[in-house]
Amino acid sequence: MTTNDTSPPESPRLKENLERIEALSQRLVQAMAKKRTIDQSLQAPGPDLMLKAGTAWWTEAMTNPGKLIEAQAALWGKSLKHYLDAQQALAKGAFAVPEDSGPKDRRFANPLWDTHPYFNFIKQQYLLQAQAVHNAVSSIENLEPREKQRIEYFARQIVDMLAPTNFLSTNPDALEKAVATEGESLVKGLENLVHDLERNDGELLVTLADRDAFEVGGNIGTTPGSVVFRNRMFELIQYAPTTEKAHEIPLLIFPPWINKFYILDLKPQNSLIKWIVDQGFTLFVVSWKNPDPSYRDVGMDTYVEEGYLTAIEEVKKITGQKKVNAVGYCIAGTTLSLTLALMKKHGDKSINSATFFTTLTDFSDQGEIGVFLDDDFVDGIEREVEEKGILDKFFMTRTFSFLRSNDLIYGPAIKSYMLGEAPPAFDLLFWNGDGTNLPARMSVEYLRGLCQRDELARGVFRICGEAVALDDITIPVCAIACETDHIAAWRSSFNGFKRFGSKDKTFILSESGHIAGIVNPPTKDKYGHYLNHGPLENAETWKAGAEHHKGSWWPHWGEWLAGRSGKKVAAREPGDSSHPVLAPAPGTYVLEEPTR
Repeated sequence: MTTNDTSPPESPRLKENLERIEALSQRLVQAMAKKRTIDQSLQAPGPDLMLKAGTAWWTEAMTNPGKLIEAQAALWGKSLKHYLDAQQALAKGAFAVPEDSGPKDRRFANPLWDTHPYFNFIKQQYLLQAQAVHNAVSSIENLEPREKQRIEYFARQIVDMLAPTNFLSTNPDALEKAVATEGESLVKGLENLVHDLERNDGELLVTLADRDAFEVGGNIGTTPGSVVFRNRMFELIQYAPTTEKAHEIPLLIFPPWINKFYILDLKPQNSLIKWIVDQGFTLFVVSWKNPDPSYRDVGMDTYVEEGYLTAIEEVKKITGQKKVNAVGYCIAGTTLSLTLALMKKHGDKSINSATFFTTLTDFSDQGEIGVFLDDDFVDGIEREVEEKGILDKFFMTRTFSFLRSNDLIYGPAIKSYMLGEAPPAFDLLFWNGDGTNLPARMSVEYLRGLCQRDELARGVFRICGEAVALDDITIPVCAIACETDHIAAWRSSFNGFKRFGSKDKTFILSESGHIAGIVNPPTKDKYGHYLNHGPLENAETWKAGAEHHKGSWWPHWGEWLAGRSGKKVAAREPGDSSHPVLAPAPGTYVLEEPTR
């Protein structure tokens, strides 16, 4: 160092971190090189949608230029005024910001967004631009409602992606921590990024939870029970009783095969499975096989025949009962409705009552998930599964994450990659990242026949050679929908349920969303629910006349179920002489990670 060199000496810690960044950068390049080529149709909506939106916007601009000029002038005026206000605040000689009367946004929680001129200016300009995009898109006319919904959704995704919080140079939390740790936080963030890329073969999926904090069967999914039957489609788990007496009619739960069943058994405090057993029910739960490419030709009828009908028969054999109560969750509820309609046609009276958790049977209004159900995406999925034999869990995980992108993508990415934080030990997020594949044939049948063509509600969907309809379902039924469900919108669930042919129908609306509204134990007293015993004619009218109840819906449903479960008998231990214990719960299928 010369006598004229006034630069501060380089910190040994900073130097070490810079060297680590160089090594990590090489690993980053190697991980990205493994990235597979993905059909462009699975990456974004097709160009036709954007072309329609652009054409509609320009047509409107040409026929009504005053509207366009007014919108642009409003944005320019607000942006310029904010710039001048910021300049005026600085000209006063104080390190201050102009008055900020804009809406509060939890992404901008750091006080610097409100006190530092640089960050405040960026925040306010971003919010002004975001509102302008929203106004421009929502004002587009001459578009079909579905097309407009998709344009609004994807425009919102772009706006959220470009938030200043998502970039290091405009994120005060990340910059403050980088300075305080002499770059250590950025190194740890890069380590987290590289690890995620390496674990997903070059694809970027943010790790949402500490994967080493949980073990299925160790500290989650621990309710005692046994696997008492197994075939290529599922393992049947019978749970050990905790009461001396139990209802004679057993309960069989079909969870969705899009995810794993232990969402209903995360830990004892919020386990629906444990709660059901503690109420004196003999409980069986299906744990679906996580398919590999050899399951290419498994379709919806396979799930019905080798899954539902087989499980029902095995439960009847084990318990010696002629009837079973059944529960279907999400897609498993949709398939339960297919099964019940098929059984009605065949004169099979094995199901005594059925309950549907967050289930769609009428897909005329698909809710938020509908933006991914047009031909541009589904065509891409069809090409993908034709080539691979399965729909890889990566696509489902990414799709559901984008429905809540700030919570499940950008927020976690900021914490992990910019702040260098370790993922939290959160059981629900651990389960969320433990996805499953879907068989090729089943994926296409579900997306084309049920979602796109709405064939079940129209009474023309064919299962096992029979056309089935909702009014074929005549047994006692109960449905639980969730008020803010972004996957199975409650009004859509209501519209399908009201068309069931049953005379005994109960509809319950839980507060919260697709998971939290269902996994809502009474001990937490967190989310309430709505009940209305009046006619199921109109969703809005039903809710307007419903009575709000504090706390979980579980006890109300438990009473409903108990009234349809027969007398109490001596509690049953898992299995029988012809159904030996094959493995302890949660079984082996739930632990499998099939190769692609």
